[in-house]
Amino acid sequence: MTTLALDAPALEKLVSAAVAAPSIHNSQPWRFRLRPDTSTLEVRADRGRAVPAADPEGRALHISVGAAVLNLRVAARHLGWAPGVRLLPDPAEPDLLAAVRLDTPAVAPTPGTERLYGAIWRRHSSRTPFTDAPVPPTVLDELAEAARAEDAALHLPDHEETTRLLHLTAEAERRNTTDEAQRAESRSWIRTGDVPPYGIPTRALGPQDAAGHLPMRDFSAIRAAEHRAPARFEREPRIAVLTTDRDTPEDWLRAGLALEHVLLAATVHGVRASLLHQALEWPYLRWEARDPHQRPGHVQMLVRLGYGPEGAPTPRLAVGDVLDQG
Repeated sequence: MTTLALDAPALEKLVSAAVAAPSIHNSQPWRFRLRPDTSTLEVRADRGRAVPAADPEGRALHISVGAAVLNLRVAARHLGWAPGVRLLPDPAEPDLLAAVRLDTPAVAPTPGTERLYGAIWRRHSSRTPFTDAPVPPTVLDELAEAARAEDAALHLPDHEETTRLLHLTAEAERRNTTDEAQRAESRSWIRTGDVPPYGIPTRALGPQDAAGHLPMRDFSAIRAAEHRAPARFEREPRIAVLTTDRDTPEDWLRAGLALEHVLLAATVHGVRASLLHQALEWPYLRWEARDPHQRPGHVQMLVRLGYGPEGAPTPRLAVGDVLDQG
């Protein structure tokens, strides 16, 4: 705990932590506004950085913003507050996705806050091959508990179900690389320089699986000259399935909270992660991703977990670019 004054330095720390969250194509579709009269930091959707071809309903946008809210909550606890988070606080303002009240000091530190706060700055998606070393069951149990803490569930499918999910992902990847709108949108988020500070720089892209077993997103599809040399990926990928009981905008936000909680907990343990979202961008394939042996639920994300190199960092918008004054 370092401060309880909601001053400019504290606001800088809070928003910097929030924008470190993952977002689809690193689109960073969020804006923040401080309401000094109520000590509330509002989190809004920035539709100007939406990805409509891949995310026509805005589900992934909500998940992205939910991840930012999780980071904001962790940073607020680190600074000594007991933040009050309200999702979709005003039905008359559908783009106001969350409001975080910062007027109450914490009575005692929340266990695990400092580890999660430190992980915010180290978490990066890794699109590179992992080793074949398995993630220990105790760590997987902790990740599942992190999801439950945010009213979501993290399922760990067996070999047969994992194979089925990878087949669905491969079919979605085939559609994404042959659908003109999807392909153009995906390529538009690749950055060869440092400006603008969003999207995915080429240094953060990974290779394709030489065995064709693990369908990683191919941002350079149809541009063979830009492909990296294929590489050998892990033989038995550990895929985790993040689900919610319902499928409303509030559930999408909760899925984002759960996703980032899981990713930060994984980072604490040195576990790398990448997100396999392709099948969830096609309604039929997303429906097929539901495990018939699990209780009813809606799949919000497939997460690949394992050990390997730290992912390359991707750029982030400056606080001044996402913080509205007044």
